[in-house]
Amino acid sequence: MKKIEIFTALLLVVCVEVVAQKINCKTTNTCFRNNEELYYEVYYNLGPIWVAAGDVTFRVEDNKFQNQGCYKFTGNGQTFKSYDWIFKVRDKFESLVDTISFRPLKYLRDTKEGSNATYNLNYFNNTKNVAYSFYKKNHHEFVKDTIGITSCTYDVMTMIYYARTIDYTAYKPNEIIPISIFLDAKVFNKQYIRYLGKAVLKTAIGTFNCIKFSPKLIAGTIFKEGDEMIVWVTDDKNKIPLLVETPIVVGSIQTKIKSIKGERHKLNKIEKK
Repeated sequence: MKKIEIFTALLLVVCVEVVAQKINCKTTNTCFRNNEELYYEVYYNLGPIWVAAGDVTFRVEDNKFQNQGCYKFTGNGQTFKSYDWIFKVRDKFESLVDTISFRPLKYLRDTKEGSNATYNLNYFNNTKNVAYSFYKKNHHEFVKDTIGITSCTYDVMTMIYYARTIDYTAYKPNEIIPISIFLDAKVFNKQYIRYLGKAVLKTAIGTFNCIKFSPKLIAGTIFKEGDEMIVWVTDDKNKIPLLVETPIVVGSIQTKIKSIKGERHKLNKIEKK
C-alpha cells in the first residue's frame, strides 16, 4: 500500500464540509461544548477486504489565549500497532479559536507519517488579516512566512467545528457552496462542497437521520481532484460527522464513528420499531 496519511485524510474529509454561509461567514456555536470527545476508526480497502488501520480522536476544551476566552480543538490520529510495520502514523493537530468571532488564533500541525515529519505552527492576526507561519519538513530548516487571509479563511481543525454551526436548511440538493482552507502554510480558495440532501445511516452507535455532502478535494493530497467523496453528519442540533467514504489513489477509505462523549444535545437516534 502507498503512503496513506490516515489522520490528515480524515481532517480533509471532515473539514471540507465548511461553507461561507452564503456570503456572511459569521457564526454562533450552539452545537458543541467543553469536553466533547469524538472517536473514529479508519478502514482501508483494497479489493474485497476492509482492514481497520487506525483511529482518530477529536476533543473540545475551554481555554484562554492572550487573556481572551477561546476554544481548544485537538485531534490525534495514529495507525494501530499491528499496522505500523506497513506505514506508521502519529499525528497531532491543535487549534485555538476565538469563542465570539470563531476566527482562528493559533494552529499547530505536528505529524509523523512513515519517514516524513511535518511541523507547522501558525499565529493569526485577524485585525491585519494575516497568518504568521513557521513550517518545517523533515530535517530541513524552518521556513518563516506571512500569509494573507480573509475573514472567512479557517485552518483545518477550526473548519471541522465551524462546519457544525452551519444552517444547512439554507441549501438545496446539488447546490455548490464555496470554501476557503488554510493548510500547510497555504490558502486554498476555489474549493467547494456539493450538498446532496438527506439520508438515513446505520452506525455502530445507532441509526440516524443525516445530511450528505460531496466535497471537492484539494489536488496534491492522497486524493484525486474531484467530488467522489461522501460525508454523512447527524441531522440534528449536534451535526456530528458519522461516516466518510472516499476512493484514494489505491483502494478506498471509510472513517466510522465509534463513540461520542459529552455531546451538547441529546443525540437524535431513530428508535427501533
